Amino acid sequence: MDDFFVFGNSFDNCLNNLDLQRFKDANIVLNWEKCHFMVKEGIVLRHKVSGAGLEVNKAKIDIISKLPPPTNVKSIRSFLGHADFYRHFIKDFSKIARPLTKLLEKDTPFEFNDECHKSFNSLKEKLTCTHVIVSPNWNLPFELMGDASEFTVGAVLGQKDGKHFNPIYFASKTLNAAQQKYTVTEK
Repeated sequence: MDDFFVFGNSFDNCLNNLDLQRFKDANIVLNWEKCHFMVKEGIVLRHKVSGAGLEVNKAKIDIISKLPPPTNVKSIRSFLGHADFYRHFIKDFSKIARPLTKLLEKDTPFEFNDECHKSFNSLKEKLTCTHVIVSPNWNLPFELMGDASEFTVGAVLGQKDGKHFNPIYFASKTLNAAQQKYTVTEK
């Protein structure tokens, strides 16, 4: 087992949730040098987890801010692959990335035009500013907002806490040729 997390509202609650007897029963040995207790934030799967919610890890996206524009299909694939990992932090990711993904289509000449440049810079900007995705509050109602365009669909799952809307997750998808012909309600 590589990583696991125990959390709670207090130290005693965390200690009860830890249940070390279960580790003994399963013959799991903890490496105490790698164990961290009572931390308020940490990096998990390239994301910063804290009481504020889930954030993009700044160390990973500093690399993105220094990236030059792609010069070939391979570099676009690489950029989009890295950006795709953080797509749930970016509203309308598929719509923004559309000019770049069009360059990946079969038999499409590589022409990195102004639209592609705008798309690349927009994604870089959205990836380098810190967004916070909050954990759901099961006592509040959820809100799901959807949007469809000619070639993408997107949705935001969130909750209102007072006057503030807190996003929990962003999702978007580029439609294939058949899906683009669907009616708006089908999309």
